[in-house]
Amino acid sequence: MSSAANDSQIRDLKLAPQGKLKIDWVAAHMPLLNSIKDQFAKDKPFKGKKITICLHLEAKTAYLAKVVQAGGAEVAVVASNPLSTQDDVVAALVDSGIYGYAWYGATMEEYKHHIQLALDFRPDAIIDDGGDLVSTLHSERLEQAKTILGGCEETTTGILRLRAMEKEGKLQFPMMAVNDAYCKYLFDNRYGTGQSVWDGIMRTTNLVVAGKTAVVVGYGWCGKGVAMRAKGLGAKVVVTEVDPIKAVEAVMDGFAVMPMIDAARIGDFFITVTGNKDCITAEHFYVMKDGAVLCNAGHFDVEINKQDLYALAKTVRKVRHNIEEFMFADGRKVYLLAEGRLVNLAAGDGHPAEVMDMTFALQALSLRHVVENRAELQPKVYSVPAHLDRYVAQLRLKTWGVQIDELTEEQKRYLDSWVE
Repeated sequence: MSSAANDSQIRDLKLAPQGKLKIDWVAAHMPLLNSIKDQFAKDKPFKGKKITICLHLEAKTAYLAKVVQAGGAEVAVVASNPLSTQDDVVAALVDSGIYGYAWYGATMEEYKHHIQLALDFRPDAIIDDGGDLVSTLHSERLEQAKTILGGCEETTTGILRLRAMEKEGKLQFPMMAVNDAYCKYLFDNRYGTGQSVWDGIMRTTNLVVAGKTAVVVGYGWCGKGVAMRAKGLGAKVVVTEVDPIKAVEAVMDGFAVMPMIDAARIGDFFITVTGNKDCITAEHFYVMKDGAVLCNAGHFDVEINKQDLYALAKTVRKVRHNIEEFMFADGRKVYLLAEGRLVNLAAGDGHPAEVMDMTFALQALSLRHVVENRAELQPKVYSVPAHLDRYVAQLRLKTWGVQIDELTEEQKRYLDSWVE
């Protein structure tokens, strides 16, 4: 048995063949990562390095781990969410020599312990999603944090945490804000979240969307995608916002905009996508109609106040996989999907492979950029270099067989000049 198999903590290594089929399927639909994997296998940019990857552990993230492994790295994976791990996929990774510390349905104690084990791996660089890996390094393993070359952050919540650390002068190593790259948020956040959220809702509830009212809480790029797909499914869409500019945008995109307390009275589906806590609380539960469905697509399970739900409920029962029913004293029932965790991953397979192909291409290239340029980088949050963003877009167009125009030298000179 391999060292990875001996040292990992996973559900069942015998699930590996099933997980390998899932990874093979997404690999067949991720041509950008295939191209980068071939380049990494040739160049070995991570030779002699250990990389810990903290992501939602499903087939697409597994393939990213294998691409990093192809670059010469020794790799460990750990979950960024207790409910998004697919045990067969993690087993397949361990079977291929990657260390794994995760299983589906981990308690918070187990989840935190797995992160500690992934840091015991003593990584030289990291990929994080939501900031738990970085946060643990800085709060509990500060000396180890000082040895990290750097890493990449996948999502909005993690970048907010990183910027807060940088502002306080606490960040110990450079981190690439992959979520802020054009090829991430314009496509992953909008088209990926939009499709995968409704995939998760529909497969979990088996309810019709057309003709119902969908309340989208937050109109960032993820909210835009969720609202767009809800409209395409035939729903009446309401947006709630705290940012007046985004609210104007939602109105001009054709959606109703109102305070949450008003939306709570008319919504059939509620989807939170803000990255903030307490977006839906007791005052909103009091006025919701019978049968309302609640779910979250933000990174942490804090956007829907679950403590308020449990306090108000007369009875709580599981009525279907990933659906909890809360019945209030007046007989009304509301339903919470996936324990208020990311509905698209906890109750689905996450974003489509072709969308994540772009995001994970950015992750792989950004990780290489950090490792190869560490001497020039300060302990700050960095944007993905523009040339990498454009390179990923060019790869995407190439796989589609799409060609575009190029500026002539005269046009370039014109754009660079301040005189006619």
